[in-house]
Amino acid sequence: MAAKSTWKAHTKHGDLDAKDRDDLPDSVYAFPKQRKEPLTDASHVQNALARFDQVQGVSDEDRDLAFANIKAAAKHYDVEIAEDDWHQLGKRPHTKNSAS
Repeated sequence: MAAKSTWKAHTKHGDLDAKDRDDLPDSVYAFPKQRKEPLTDASHVQNALARFDQVQGVSDEDRDLAFANIKAAAKHYDVEIAEDDWHQLGKRPHTKNSAS
């Protein structure tokens, strides 16, 4: 059974410094318990997808929730996700490479 997203859109966008991150609610993160991978705009959603398999210290249950949160944020920010499941991440690039 897929995890239910806990992600909620937030008004803070763009580059986030340490203070900005500290001020964000847990609900804006892909991994809310660990406060990892903020999803505050399309760029952060793409980064969360690209770095998903690099996040350490999380369980499969945490990854289920994070993927549900990323999908919810992606829908909100109009970011296309080809994968249906987080196990598919890391199999191919998720963002277009401008060098190609």
